[in-house]
This record gives sequence, C-alpha cells and structure tokens, in this order.
Amino acid sequence: MRYPQGGGLTAERQQFREGLRLKAAERFAQGEASAVIAKDLRVSVRSVQRWRRTWDEGGPRALRSQGPASLPRLSEKQFAQLEAELAKGPASHGWEDQRWTLARVKTVIGRRFHLTYTIQGVRKLLVRNGWSCQVPARRAMERDDAAVAGWVKEVWPCAEDSRRRAEPGSSSRTKPDSP
Repeated sequence: MRYPQGGGLTAERQQFREGLRLKAAERFAQGEASAVIAKDLRVSVRSVQRWRRTWDEGGPRALRSQGPASLPRLSEKQFAQLEAELAKGPASHGWEDQRWTLARVKTVIGRRFHLTYTIQGVRKLLVRNGWSCQVPARRAMERDDAAVAGWVKEVWPCAEDSRRRAEPGSSSRTKPDSP
C-alpha cells in the first residue's frame, strides 16, 4: 500500500506484514484452507492465495520481506545540500524571478549531483521530505490599488450587468420568448 506522501510502508509496518505472511506459511504447512487463514489473519482470501503460491514455489523464505523497492537516489546528506541550494534562491542559480519550479529543482539536482530525475520524480522526492507546493500571491509589485478600486466601481458593474436581461427571457435557444 502506498500513501499519498510517497513514503510507502514504514519499517514497523513492513515487519508486521512479514509476520502475517510467516504465520500464514506455518498454517500452509498444516494444510489449512485459505479462507480460514484469511479470516483469522484478517486479510483477503486473494492475498492468502497469492502467499500460498509463493510459498509453494520457494517455501517460507520466499515470503520474507525483500526491503524497499529502491533506495533513494539522493542520500539524506545530499538532500540537506539540496535544501541549502534551494534556500539560496533561484536568482543565485541564474533565474530572474524568485519561483522554484519542479523543472528548476530538477536542473539544480542535475548540476549539483549529476543525477537525472523526472519532473514527477522531483515532486515525489520533495513531498517525501516534507516540502509542499506553494502558490505565489498573484499581485504584481507595480499594482496600483487606486486604479483597481476605480475599475471595480466603474467598469465591473457594467460588465456584470451586460450578462443579464432586464425582462424575463427563455431558456430555449431555438425559440426565445415563446409563449
């Protein structure tokens, strides 16, 4: 089972699952039915059947946990270095504005650590390490609040009124205002 934060199973949860599989293996050796084992261990029958096939092919050793699917490509030390690079800001890496995009982080990882990540891989790496998406405030530094307030008072009501008809209309496009 995978979690939305991209972490997968914790070590404790992995050991718990392995324990379930090994308990099931003991009961396979005793010849118990899959449905009974599934009910007692509170897992699906399909999982028990899958474990039984694996047990038939390789014995109880085949049911042991094989560890994580892959090791992280950036070590904790390297990720700390990446965080330090990100803290310097995009301008120190040659970008004019102050936004970190996934593509830019990918470029920094490539330049600094000589590793290639996909955009989604960068996103998963950042989320796994506690980073989140930040949306910048959409206000320009050159914004004129007085001009915006004037526009809202004068222009916006005209634009809003033009959508509605003063008299009752019809919802039919083919026969408007039909009796």
